Amino acid sequence: MSLGRILVVDDEEHIREIFAQLLAAEGYAVVGCGTTEEVAAALAAGEFDLAFVDIRLGAQSGLDVLRLVRERLPLSPVVMVTGSPTIETAAEALRHGAFDYIVKPLRQDALLRVSRIALEQKALLEERERYRGNIEAIFRSLRDFVVMVDVRMTVREANGARGLCGIDAEQIAGSPFPALVSCEHPSCVALLESTLRSGQPMNLDRVECRRPDRRPQVVSLATSPLTDSGGRTIGAVLVVRDETRLAHLERELSARRHLHGLVGESPPMQELYKLIERLAEVESTVLITGESGTGKELVAEAIHHTGRRSKGPLVKVNCAALTESLLESELFGHVKGSFTGAVADRAGRFKAADGGTIFLDEIGDISPGLQVRLLRVLQNKEIERVGDAIPQRVDVRVIAATNRNLPQLIAAGKFREDLYYRLRVVEVHIPPLRERTTDIPLLTRHFLDKLGARVGRTIEEVTREAMERFLAYDWPGNVRELEHTLERAMIVADSDMITTRDLTPELRDASNAAESADAVPDGSVRVRIEQALARTGGNRTEAARALGWSRRTFYRRLTECGLLGEGEERG
Repeated sequence: MSLGRILVVDDEEHIREIFAQLLAAEGYAVVGCGTTEEVAAALAAGEFDLAFVDIRLGAQSGLDVLRLVRERLPLSPVVMVTGSPTIETAAEALRHGAFDYIVKPLRQDALLRVSRIALEQKALLEERERYRGNIEAIFRSLRDFVVMVDVRMTVREANGARGLCGIDAEQIAGSPFPALVSCEHPSCVALLESTLRSGQPMNLDRVECRRPDRRPQVVSLATSPLTDSGGRTIGAVLVVRDETRLAHLERELSARRHLHGLVGESPPMQELYKLIERLAEVESTVLITGESGTGKELVAEAIHHTGRRSKGPLVKVNCAALTESLLESELFGHVKGSFTGAVADRAGRFKAADGGTIFLDEIGDISPGLQVRLLRVLQNKEIERVGDAIPQRVDVRVIAATNRNLPQLIAAGKFREDLYYRLRVVEVHIPPLRERTTDIPLLTRHFLDKLGARVGRTIEEVTREAMERFLAYDWPGNVRELEHTLERAMIVADSDMITTRDLTPELRDASNAAESADAVPDGSVRVRIEQALARTGGNRTEAARALGWSRRTFYRRLTECGLLGEGEERG
């Protein structure tokens, strides 16, 4: 096995033969060239670990060969050879990047020693480049902002500023770090200075980074010293983690009522919000289950918009709305002439969602043939257009949804078990409205505000009697049915409030005799108000919203129940 490939460039053939004999005897593979043109051809044919180049090549110059080799093989050392050594030629060769300079006549021990040292140098350079490449790959993969500075606070490495610490530039290496930071009180600069001064790691959790032209960011900072082999501090590393979103979420934690179109404050909804936030940090395939009308599409939107792909497209497909052939073309695209009516090439929904998310609603209704094709997409991240055998790569997160019982379909042979488990990496189950009735007042207030512009009128509240019907009803159509019910009631209502007369017969009949309006104890309204105030920490505006009442109605009820003190505002 060869110890390395060595290029020998000399216009005298017998010199090249001497090099070849001496180096081959030690296990090196040698290729000889006499002109610049021959060198260019040899470099095009393969790589070399080391080159020996005569400074004079007849009418040509060995310095031209030196430049050529350094350009093609920047890590391979070049040793210049001459029979007429001068200080000027040696300096010129070294200035152009020569590793060393040896003199004819050649001595075997000197030639082998230079070869060994030069190849060891190349091995060190290659190791350094591998190390540097690995460090750069690690830097690029980190979501946190990482920057390395020397003792003078000059940036040596960074993985992209990402807008943190008030830094907008992507290429910041070589710049003084303090000059890049535009925060009003740059804690990151002070922390780096402390680490460089003390040689100790430092941490600073949840500090606010303020800039005149931006919203404040909440960041956590960590610094560590860089030391040489003697233990001296030669620089430091700063890691900045953006925790703005987490800080906002924590502020909302106990009374969180909304998330990207989802509304509810019940324990099941709090768990749903938490799961959506966890899914935002990963790329896993998600299967959303739940009855019709529970808000599966809203959950898909929330997962997309809170996740890493939020800047990419969100493409929605209702799999139950199309025939098998049309759905296949819609999902994967087709080429011109692949079927009747295919008058032009068309990219499918998967291609349109490249870099983002595709939401496959009613996934339980797709045919066995499409199930096989979809399984291949999930396994290989490739699609094939109808009529085209050439696969195309796609970078898409898949979120599927169904109101059907997929395990039952599997048992009946109508749905593939392997596809089910591919889709159900994480299952998000949305509870029906009857299992979170405490959200009904909040949802009612949300829809009254939302629907006001659509129906062209303002409804202040839902009466207690009507709300009792809402709470007693099973809501088979879930949140969607509640919205449609309120829209109808707003249209037919004779006043600025919705009463039982404005409800559908099903809702009017939804009486739970013991809790019907006439049977409710006198103190029940007071209890509901006190419970709402307790849940909202005494915030009357939030309590009114939770009860589904307007501000005016809420203060009237406070007065009626004796909960409004003398001199207090009565709305």
